Amino acid sequence: MSYTVNETMMRINLAKSLAHGEKIALNIKWNYNINNYMIDGGRSGYEHFKDGNNLYVLAQFYPRMAVYNDVEGWQNMQFWGSGEFALPFGNYEVNITVPADHIMEATGVLQNRAEVFTPEQVKRYALAENSFDKPVVIVTQAEASETEKGFSDKKKTWKFKAENVRDFGISTSRKFILDAMAVKLGGKTVMAVSLYPKEGNPLWEQYSTRAVAHTLKSYSSYTFDYPYPKAVSVNAQDQGMEYPMICWNFGRPDADGKYTDRVKYGMLGVIIHEVGHNFFPMIVNSDERQWTWMDEGLNSFMEYLAEISWEATFPADRGPAAKIVPYMSGSQKNLEPIMTNSEAIKQFGNNAYGKPAAGLNILRETIMGHELFDYAFKTYANRWKFKHPTPEDFFRTMEDASATDLDWFIRGWFYTTDFTDIGIKEVKQYFVSNDAPKDFKAPTPNRRNRLRATGPMVFMVNNTSESYKPEMNKPLEIKEIKALDEFIQTNFKPEEIAKFDSPKYFYEVTFNKPGGLVMPIIVELTFEDGTTENHKFPAQIWRMNDDEVTRTFATKKVITKIVVDPKLETADIDVTNNTWPKEEVKSKFD
Repeated sequence: MSYTVNETMMRINLAKSLAHGEKIALNIKWNYNINNYMIDGGRSGYEHFKDGNNLYVLAQFYPRMAVYNDVEGWQNMQFWGSGEFALPFGNYEVNITVPADHIMEATGVLQNRAEVFTPEQVKRYALAENSFDKPVVIVTQAEASETEKGFSDKKKTWKFKAENVRDFGISTSRKFILDAMAVKLGGKTVMAVSLYPKEGNPLWEQYSTRAVAHTLKSYSSYTFDYPYPKAVSVNAQDQGMEYPMICWNFGRPDADGKYTDRVKYGMLGVIIHEVGHNFFPMIVNSDERQWTWMDEGLNSFMEYLAEISWEATFPADRGPAAKIVPYMSGSQKNLEPIMTNSEAIKQFGNNAYGKPAAGLNILRETIMGHELFDYAFKTYANRWKFKHPTPEDFFRTMEDASATDLDWFIRGWFYTTDFTDIGIKEVKQYFVSNDAPKDFKAPTPNRRNRLRATGPMVFMVNNTSESYKPEMNKPLEIKEIKALDEFIQTNFKPEEIAKFDSPKYFYEVTFNKPGGLVMPIIVELTFEDGTTENHKFPAQIWRMNDDEVTRTFATKKVITKIVVDPKLETADIDVTNNTWPKEEVKSKFD
């Protein structure tokens, strides 16, 4: 067949175009030199150990099909490294021949388990298929340690079959320990599996497979039941990479088996993240080469939800809005919108992972609420699983499934580098008084104000007014206004009167917005007795004035403190203007 190679792409030149329903079969012969990724870098290859053994994580080793979709036609952008992959779904039957003493996992279902495992290991795997509370060790550390001492000159062929996957990955070594447990998802059983050398213990035997199982449950609850038969976590040093049903993850203890919390939570985080990629983009198959955030950002958000359900105090580094503030407050010269091609992003982790995750968290926690957000997000996942969604498909689904207008948020958060900064510009305090201000002129009675001009009057006096007297800072008693009291006694029952809310203080607060992003205004009032009260005004409060807005709070008690965004929900980059009375900000030195 005629073909043309152009850098990382190859075009097959067909003699005539295929009509609908027509098929063509082609064979490609190729070779692939496996690299030492610890020296050469890369997303796959092998790690060499001092004992002479190699641990292989193999992917991107065969010619892969480009995507043809309804929006762009062929996705044929070259592979430069940062932008990952755009791949279609297919069925794979793969036979891998390796030394007979190797243990292997790969994408798909193993077709010849009895031929490649010992009878005892086959029995252990059968136990694992019914173990839902803890992993079962199938290849033990003692077996792996014994095997890695010798190098077999015999060979075994492992046969895998995978359906409806977009890629294929393999990991093999004679050093591998293997454990697994079962996970019940939507009436079917999925296997959570881990492969690791003894250098990964005791961390890996304790946490890896449990983390895989937890991830499958957490992600499934927010999207769809995981459809594949297994998910495998492989311990590969200096790696964090995903393929259908299998992923490589870093994290090992010291030589003496000791490890810090940093190592432990780093390992757990990468396992959750890479296993989570089975959902985005392995199933909800977005174009990673064009839009990194559609898989990494959505996945980082889902990772955060899984982490805090694993442990409430999990030290997540992405997700909460406050985590992205240092990035968004940086020099505009080093920022670009989330909607930037993968190869043109300067701060890859912040832009493609952290900012989208924080944005989704703001939508869920502050703007939409859990019920609306979770329903819309699940709708997106189910609507676009095993398809090729664009960013517009995600935005459109989040809006139409929740019946919520999010254009203002999507525009600002995804298409600009604007930041959030909402502050308190001014607070005016008023007290209720029976005495008119000195400059007050009573209105001439007429049809409109005749009710106002008769009987006792109540005046709102600003504490900066010339008419203000210190004794005005005394709560007004309703009984002091005879006409109103008589009206109440005449027209309301005692039990109704008991329910009346009678504010005595009024605070007119002007909020300003030095930042370019629109956000809800979240306000916490603290009273002199130490109690607090929270108010929330939706983002639409800014629709008539993008610079400042005013709201008045009527209270029974004196307010001693007003704080905007007290829980740091909106990624506000400057909190020094968020408090009244203004607080002294200590220097970093202090």
